[in-house]
Amino acid sequence: MITPVDDAARRTFWAEQMQQGYELIERVLPFPVSECGEGFSSLRDAATSTGVEMLFSSTKIAGDLERVFFMRESLVRHVTTIGREMNARGWILKIEDGYRSLEMQGQLVRRPELFDAILRKCIWECGGAIPPAELMFRRALVLIANIPKIGTHMSGSAIDISVFRREDGSEVWRGNPYLEMSEHTPMRSPFVDADARRHRLEISAMMEAHGFIHFPFEFWHFNQGDALGHALRNQPGPARFGPVHWNPQTNRVTPCDDPLRPLNPLDVVEKEIAAALLRRDQANSVT
Repeated sequence: MITPVDDAARRTFWAEQMQQGYELIERVLPFPVSECGEGFSSLRDAATSTGVEMLFSSTKIAGDLERVFFMRESLVRHVTTIGREMNARGWILKIEDGYRSLEMQGQLVRRPELFDAILRKCIWECGGAIPPAELMFRRALVLIANIPKIGTHMSGSAIDISVFRREDGSEVWRGNPYLEMSEHTPMRSPFVDADARRHRLEISAMMEAHGFIHFPFEFWHFNQGDALGHALRNQPGPARFGPVHWNPQTNRVTPCDDPLRPLNPLDVVEKEIAAALLRRDQANSVT
């Protein structure tokens, strides 16, 4: 049972983490990027060709859109190496998500399951009051990357992962499944048990041994070679990978025209809040 004191501690932690995430984003937005033009490669094909046992999510993203298990060519080689090392440990790397187009990312921000979950946390953060749209906008920047420059999936330089055991297919438990939106979500959340934190950090160590870095505010997200990665490592710029449009037929990438323009501006966020509250009221009236 969560006591009032514990609930207050959780609220404080959530708000502090989200503020730190926003401050990180403010560092990333002006960070220099010199898009290298590197193409994409299939994670699924790479796993098959190298004999690495790997899993891939079977769910859709942003409604009916298929997940795209591709990322920059040079990074795919690192992922298969990590997958092989996990196999040797008795684990299986599961790729939950890879590249996302700007359209996919924009729809993901508005996806009711995610938007409503973040709104519930913001209402909780505000002591039961409806949060201002500006607060939701900031939280969406941190948790769903509502600006292309900060969304490393749109750069083809990030993957979301889970890990399972080869022996019995059980998940290497990190306190919550992918995707969790709460005070449990930050990598070092004190509100998951010691075993879950240990698993998070062990998995991160395996990823980071091959150049990836964890996003501190999501325990499943790892990226490399982009502005976010450089900022987290305090590396000088420019970064190699920026948000791009990818042509699967030609494997050519085109830099995003306006990487700083929100995918869902403030007025859209306001409309989504209204829609989410309507969904909540309708659900309450049924129950």
